[in-house]
Amino acid sequence: MTTTTAPRSETVTVATHTVEAIEAAASAVRARFTKTPAAAIILGTGLGALAREIAVESTIEYRDIPGFPLSTVESHAGRLLCGTLGGKPVVAMQGRFHRYEGYTLQQVTFPVRVLHALGAPTLVVSNACGGMNPLWAPGDLMLIADHLNLLGDNPLVGANDDRLGPRFPDMSEPYDAALRAIAREVALKAGITLREGVYVAVAGPNLETRAEYRMLRTLGADVVGMSTVPEVIVARHAGMRVLGLSIITDQCLPDALEPATLEKILGVAAGAEPKLTAVVRGVLERL
Repeated sequence: MTTTTAPRSETVTVATHTVEAIEAAASAVRARFTKTPAAAIILGTGLGALAREIAVESTIEYRDIPGFPLSTVESHAGRLLCGTLGGKPVVAMQGRFHRYEGYTLQQVTFPVRVLHALGAPTLVVSNACGGMNPLWAPGDLMLIADHLNLLGDNPLVGANDDRLGPRFPDMSEPYDAALRAIAREVALKAGITLREGVYVAVAGPNLETRAEYRMLRTLGADVVGMSTVPEVIVARHAGMRVLGLSIITDQCLPDALEPATLEKILGVAAGAEPKLTAVVRGVLERL
């Protein structure tokens, strides 16, 4: 483990993905929550309210988990919630980490290793994103079918420990087809419009230019964000099943582009969150 300075001038302990560091963090969580989670959940920007649906048995601040970074972004509370959702034991990250905060992708994804070590076979990732598909609107929910990694880095770069996963993990199906089918069934039954498409991750923190939106759309992306992909790569490396859901918070159409603010993004995310909650709960009930 090494010591680094977090973006908000607090000294925290961060860890590389070593078995020893992962187990130390997992042990700290097990000391407060002994159940084996059926799923782990990562809550994205503006999506922390899903936490209210969890019957929380234990709340663990990130600073109390060895090796965890600290959340520095507005709406990311920075705590691990352990409890029950949809009748299943879960652990949920109320706040995630991003490369633009100054963290490496190893630091960003260290919590995923810990969630896997706790026994969670499934990872549910959520995010707020910009929509580039002209047929979709802010407030729509999108099921992630695939992704593009344009972060300029990969969390698996470096020495590989075969105990954590293979050197060259297959990514032909990063988002589990069976879980996506369940999500579609849940949404249909609840009368929720559920789009399905490709998420592209960029470094940020600035939003994109008109030319960049045109490029990303040409590459095949439907929505754009600054997270999720590194976590999914590590989850798949570890053998976890993954379900990804995005809330489209703003339209990113180059020829009709309007300035976006964090306040607007959070407002749209909050309005659409009940749909996200319904889908996630419904999927967990069917696991």
